[in-house]
Amino acid sequence: MGEVPVSPANLDKQNESETTDMLACCYIGKEKLELRKVPKPEITNDEDAIIRITGSTICGSDLHLYHGEMMQLKEGDILGHECMGIIEKVGSKVTKFKPGDRVVAAFNIACGKCKFCKEKWFTACEAANNSSVMEKLYGHRIAGVIGYSHYLGGFAGVQAEYGRILYADTNLIKVPEGVPDEKALYLSDIVPTSYHNVWYTGVKENDVVGVWGLGPIGLCAVQWLRNVFKAKRIIAIDNVPARLQLAAKQWGAEVINFETDKDVVAKIFELVPEGLDCSLDCAGFRYAKDLLHKFERVVGLETDTSEVINEMIRATKKFGRIGLIADYAAYANHVLVGGIMEKGISLIGCGQAPIQRHWDRCLEHIMKGDFDPTILLTHRFPLDQIVEAYRRFDQKDAAIIKTFIETKFSGPVYPGTPMLTNVDDA
Repeated sequence: MGEVPVSPANLDKQNESETTDMLACCYIGKEKLELRKVPKPEITNDEDAIIRITGSTICGSDLHLYHGEMMQLKEGDILGHECMGIIEKVGSKVTKFKPGDRVVAAFNIACGKCKFCKEKWFTACEAANNSSVMEKLYGHRIAGVIGYSHYLGGFAGVQAEYGRILYADTNLIKVPEGVPDEKALYLSDIVPTSYHNVWYTGVKENDVVGVWGLGPIGLCAVQWLRNVFKAKRIIAIDNVPARLQLAAKQWGAEVINFETDKDVVAKIFELVPEGLDCSLDCAGFRYAKDLLHKFERVVGLETDTSEVINEMIRATKKFGRIGLIADYAAYANHVLVGGIMEKGISLIGCGQAPIQRHWDRCLEHIMKGDFDPTILLTHRFPLDQIVEAYRRFDQKDAAIIKTFIETKFSGPVYPGTPMLTNVDDA
């Protein structure tokens, strides 16, 4: 199926005259990555900025790419959608930033001019993704995403030494003095994404909230719920003991290990007989538990499992709310749609979060001490070891929750955060 033109955000080719190389993490095939020397990006549009990357990370959603589960992913694509750095050069139409500024880049690419961007729904941007495949499947295209397959625009990622940021005035935020890289980096995705999940699902003070999945997004959501949104009770579901312990010890969550408590819904009703006011899905389509769903995914009868959604439908109060921030790709079988209708549940797709909408508020909470992303930062690795870091992160090895991937441009380690470690020694 051919691509449809979208102007001007589909200009993602390197300058053919550029000879300077950089290191970048590239997709080769299912569970196969390589650190390659590739051409350094150059400005190809007057609204671009080129940044020297001082920090990137591996996101849980990157594992969908690692496992070859996202459509239109091509050999040689540069991965990574979360980064920060120092601006090296800007296009002639960039007005808010200049070389030398320390900035965080949004994971999504938004033009800043279309009707959705003007309403601050940046990930609904109509000018930054040319995938006709997405348009046919969903009925519309959403914004582009850095380093996340041609299904989301085909833009080079930022697990690299340099990055090209399109529409810089919209998709960069300046980092204030006094905010270290280790706290600022995660404004690129997980901090505002988790905030958006809680906010858009409509969580209110004194709500009882369930959180499915304690990866970085889920743990951030638990922190927002406790410290800012003031949830009355938080029920957190996962099967990784270290993550369950962190949620319980740090933020007072009541935890359920679904390996031990096989019937999650029954356990929730044991804890909260009346059910949950809100349920947040921070897990995603990859985590099939039932043999039927595992089989259907393997043979292609479904792309996404409905198991977590169905647990939330059963565990949520009548006329309660369910927010999906976890990645879902296409089709799920056996959804308990009757439960949604009969219980009057609002099933809310939170979308790829329009993080620029929440940047200022999230940064304010970080500076005030209401929210600390470094609590999740468990490891710091050099870029040249990122391939092995992916493998160990995927295996939930060495208690990895969130990494800081440093480059030759990174500054000193912020006191109290993990020191640089050889990934084999983690």
